[in-house]
Amino acid sequence: MSKVLPTPAKRILPSKEATLFKELLTLYETRQLKKGLKTSDQILKKFPEHGETLCMKGLVLTHMGKREEGIDLVKKGVRLDLTSHICWHVFGLIQKGEKHYEEALKSYTQALRFDKENLNILRDAAQLQTQLRLFDALVETRHTLLRIRPTLRQHWVALAVAHHLNGNLAEARKTLEHYERTLKNVPDYDIEHSETLLYHIHLLEEMGEFSDALSLLDINAKSRSIVDRAAIMEYRARLLSKLGSDEAEHAWRVLIEHNSDCYDYLRGYLSNQGLSLDATSTDALTILRQFSTQLPKATAPRRLALNIASRDDFRDLVKPYLLSGLTKGVPSLFVDIKALYCDDSKRQIVEEIVEAARADFSPDSTSPSPSSSSAPTDLEPTTYLWTLYFLAQHHSYLGRPQQALETIELALAHTPTLPELHACKARTLKRAGDPFGAARCVDEARLLDGQDRFLNTKCAKYLLRAGLIDEASAILDATSPGADLEDMQSLLYLIEEADAHYRNAKLNLALKKYLAIFNEVEDDQYDFHGYNLRKFTLNIYLTLVKWEDRLRSHPAYVKAALSASRIYVALHDDPSIAKAASSAPQLTDAEKKAKKKAKKAAQKVQEDVKKAPAASANEDKGLEVTLPKDDDPEGIKLLSVADPLEHAAKLLHPLSALSTNNIDAWLAIYDVAVRRKKFLQAVKALNCARALNHEHPELHIRLVHFRQAVQALPQQLPAPIGPLVTEALAKLLPDEVSLDTYNGQCLQRHSSEPLAVLAAAKVAHALEAPLQEVEEIVFGTLREDSKLDVPSALQVVTFLTSIKSERLEEFRKACDVRFEVSTVFKPAEELQGLRKRAQVGEEETKVESPAA
Repeated sequence: MSKVLPTPAKRILPSKEATLFKELLTLYETRQLKKGLKTSDQILKKFPEHGETLCMKGLVLTHMGKREEGIDLVKKGVRLDLTSHICWHVFGLIQKGEKHYEEALKSYTQALRFDKENLNILRDAAQLQTQLRLFDALVETRHTLLRIRPTLRQHWVALAVAHHLNGNLAEARKTLEHYERTLKNVPDYDIEHSETLLYHIHLLEEMGEFSDALSLLDINAKSRSIVDRAAIMEYRARLLSKLGSDEAEHAWRVLIEHNSDCYDYLRGYLSNQGLSLDATSTDALTILRQFSTQLPKATAPRRLALNIASRDDFRDLVKPYLLSGLTKGVPSLFVDIKALYCDDSKRQIVEEIVEAARADFSPDSTSPSPSSSSAPTDLEPTTYLWTLYFLAQHHSYLGRPQQALETIELALAHTPTLPELHACKARTLKRAGDPFGAARCVDEARLLDGQDRFLNTKCAKYLLRAGLIDEASAILDATSPGADLEDMQSLLYLIEEADAHYRNAKLNLALKKYLAIFNEVEDDQYDFHGYNLRKFTLNIYLTLVKWEDRLRSHPAYVKAALSASRIYVALHDDPSIAKAASSAPQLTDAEKKAKKKAKKAAQKVQEDVKKAPAASANEDKGLEVTLPKDDDPEGIKLLSVADPLEHAAKLLHPLSALSTNNIDAWLAIYDVAVRRKKFLQAVKALNCARALNHEHPELHIRLVHFRQAVQALPQQLPAPIGPLVTEALAKLLPDEVSLDTYNGQCLQRHSSEPLAVLAAAKVAHALEAPLQEVEEIVFGTLREDSKLDVPSALQVVTFLTSIKSERLEEFRKACDVRFEVSTVFKPAEELQGLRKRAQVGEEETKVESPAA
């Protein structure tokens, strides 16, 4: 037996004070904070060094908004009584509230040394272990909880989940089976029991025990222990397929009849037949046609058939699909179809059919052409309108802005009050390089329906794309749009505003928004470790944990991490950027007004929190997250970090494991590694990038840079790193090839690719070629056979600006002529006028827009 330690004399309170301390605990539990503070002061008058009371007073103060004072008291209380589980528990609560999970777990571990069977501490420790993915320790903690309270079924299930997360599926199965044998008198339609059974079946399926899983499913489906009928059908069909049973086909058919527009059911049926939708298959096409005939209202079979149909079959299938969508007026028809455009022949067929339909549906048409004989005769007046809308999107998507704009103007002349038409015109102008015109068009769409949140959001997005950040904030129309949308992790807002600041050269504000991406999402999962176990939604919980493990592979994080790392690299290369940002005026008048408004809103939120009703006794009493004071609203401190490369490396680290197919991630990893003198990391990044695309323009720049960096070292790298780096460099860029020759060969191979030409110009500049020679290379992007587009041309403009080329305006004028619709290459004065026009448009909306 473990030896029970005697209670320290300094912790023992007289009867009166001991009663007050118990009352203090109750007052905290019921959130009577003012009374709790008075009670703690009563005890501390006589016993000012009573550690547990000091800790409880500190905890009360933190909940009253006196955060720093409360934390200091808690730390003092812990120092005064290092063997009190209450002190360590309170300290853990404080650290957990600060989101210092590792430190909080250490505090809970200390608390458990002195109170090994405290249920509250054990439950909190288990949640922290799950958050930190310490699954071995989690299993041990769940075992302890089950041993203390074996009658609580939540503890049985939690132990099974812990084994599952730890990779021990056999133990998870044993735990569930033992738990189910102990159950008695389970009420009918018990949702929690039903979810547990579904989890058990999922576990058996994951173990490959398909027969056992199917038997368990059938038994509990017949007894109606499993309530979710759709889940029963899905599990049954999937398990029968994996067992190779003849009943599987019928099971999948039942599912398809239950929901004929579910793509997964159709894929499951075809997979059971040994067929796939990844390639052309006559058998799969026949089956999908049968379903289309049997289920005439179903769209999914007809749409999937388009993916695998060959040219002749495709024409026969896509024609009624398109004509049906146009006559019904389906706005999303083009979005549905455009995935087929990866096949040029299919794209051409779609264009021919819709152009023919346009001629037939036109009000000026006298008789239908033979090509559209299958078209309905009783057409709605809007059919012609939706055909024009489809064609406008079609031309815009294929980079034909003039044709798209001509078509959309016809549609607007037909029906000027349809918001989708204005939004389509805005999208066309955006792609063609006119962000200000695009912003005005989407604002016109918004004015047609001021209560449409989608249009309001789209308008704000386009204003951000045009660099009109203040106007976008006004459209979002929140009390404090920045704080609200950041708290809600609105990825569209965070990314677009960060990009807008980046384009406006406000790197401090851009960095602040980039770093806000997923700040909250990872922490938000903490509450679900307990919530899902209480609600027994176990399958969903396991999906959540797996998703959180891959959170940093989300496209929004990848983009934010890459952009933020580029800012950090720029800071390392030119530290004066931080000084320039701190000395420049940061806030406009509108921004100052918005900031003041946001501050008032934050104060109101704090007041509402204080007025909130008391929490229930069973609620987690951890430190609630209050709105912390932002001591760096302009992001100046973020730019002034001493080690920007370390911050960049930390951001990019998850991408090396989660975004291995992203060449931009490897190039960014190289940029940071080579500057940190981590040459082996740099070699690995270059090799991975080369394996993905050995002709990538940016890789060409990095290979030259790497040889220059190695050659510029004052002395050779020590063994074993030196020989490895030398050998790797020889494979990447052979020593016998001079850099000038290598650059010329790349330019010759890719003379019609503007980004490759730009890369060659950058390399020539790095090799100290004459400025005139660099400019001649750059102007090669304007050749007739060059595939120059607006984004590539803007990159060329940025490069010419950076090298202070005198031919910058010449290039701008050439691009202005080449891209007729674009405005981004206009002179600065004209651009300023376009910007003001967009701003005027926003001012007009304040009067004209209907109340939301």
